[in-house]
Amino acid sequence: MTLTIVRLELARDPEHPQGSSSHGYEFVAPLNDDGRIDAEAWRKVRGRCRVRRFWEGETDEMGHLVHRRGGTWAFHYDVAGDPDEDEPGYRFDDHVFKDGEYVSLREQDGELMTFRVASVRPAPEQ
Repeated sequence: MTLTIVRLELARDPEHPQGSSSHGYEFVAPLNDDGRIDAEAWRKVRGRCRVRRFWEGETDEMGHLVHRRGGTWAFHYDVAGDPDEDEPGYRFDDHVFKDGEYVSLREQDGELMTFRVASVRPAPEQ
């Protein structure tokens, strides 16, 4: 099993008509051959499945990729925090993470935002 680093960058929206490489996420996850997150492999390496939220003008947030009840995936930034404040990926269980694909995330403020998969590359061995 190989861990991968997936970089998501903000897609076009009214404030960023060309999208933005300064707003997004990088996360580590095991992907299967189809490019989907492998839940069984994730269970074995979940401590290494980190996320970094980068947003121009804000301090980066660090957290983990978590698998929630019902099979959904989310980014969680505070180990002791409220799961209602996680940032869930919209249908991440079905999405293919390959360059150029689009995915959506629900931000902590409740807004659903679309991101483009900017890159998928192997994570360094540890």
